[in-house]
Amino acid sequence: MPHESLTEPLYSIAATAQGGRAGHVTSEDGVVHLKLGKPGSKANPKANPETLFAAGYAACFGNALNSVATAMGLDTSDSTVTATVTLGKTDTGVGLAVALVADVPGLDRGTAQQLVDAAHERCPYSKATRGNIDVTVALA
Repeated sequence: MPHESLTEPLYSIAATAQGGRAGHVTSEDGVVHLKLGKPGSKANPKANPETLFAAGYAACFGNALNSVATAMGLDTSDSTVTATVTLGKTDTGVGLAVALVADVPGLDRGTAQQLVDAAHERCPYSKATRGNIDVTVALA
């Protein structure tokens, strides 16, 4: 499947990381300014790349869900999306998998599933990961 090229940039942001997983990341606008840590530290938890990816994917997918719903005359503003990002071994090294779970209150399951499926087609994160990593999408 050929990739989609941008025809009109809408927004750009840069972030700089120093020190890898045990370092620090800062966005150019200063909104993100975090110490990073390796996954699994319960005594002193810190954000890691998987945390940041999960947060971004959940927010982006939620926006796509709301956008699709609005176009259909539906209100999904009380919906939530949880993205669980898993880092694990693959046959060729290390990779990622994502499980998305959408809670869409106030709609029947059939309509909610239709919205979630359409959001998965529209979401830029879903487009970027499609065919590259395992992504599952489900209703809560």
